[in-house]
Amino acid sequence: MNRTDVTVAAFNGKAPRIHSSAFIAPGCRIIGDVEIGPDVSIWYNCVIRADVNRVVIGARSNVQDGTVIHCDSPKPSRPEGYPTLIGEDVLIGHMAMVHGCTLEDRAFVGLGAIVMDGSHIESDGMLAAGGQLTGKRIGARQLWMGRPAKYLRDLDEAAIAGNQAGVQAYVERGRQHAEALGLTR
Repeated sequence: MNRTDVTVAAFNGKAPRIHSSAFIAPGCRIIGDVEIGPDVSIWYNCVIRADVNRVVIGARSNVQDGTVIHCDSPKPSRPEGYPTLIGEDVLIGHMAMVHGCTLEDRAFVGLGAIVMDGSHIESDGMLAAGGQLTGKRIGARQLWMGRPAKYLRDLDEAAIAGNQAGVQAYVERGRQHAEALGLTR
């Protein structure tokens, strides 16, 4: 991307790799060892900074407006550090903080939620809006909420289907925004 309203920059010799079908909205900053897959949408004013470890965002995932994604650096006690690994079909709500964690395929991070180093959200797991997950694991199909986040209940089929409908809506919405902004995909 060579638009002046988006920063895509290498750091320490590692440059972001962004699939040609991804939508990157104006105001985004993407730095370092970042990999963004097909049909991903990164919405307005997000920061994805992989300067001390890597960040991977899988196909069709969306990172909504104002979200910050970073990773944790290697330490003597944990030489690999904590990369941020985001699977396919993941929904990340507006203004979330995602740091040094793993979000499996179809995970959901609510608006304003915080997911910290070493945390893990399994497939179809959900951290509710405003929740804070610190070094814990949300099981498959579980809903957690609160600060600190605690298990609330299992998600039913309707909730899981609704989340996946949201993924598909964001793929299409990304295409619409790219077209409206005159961006080629």
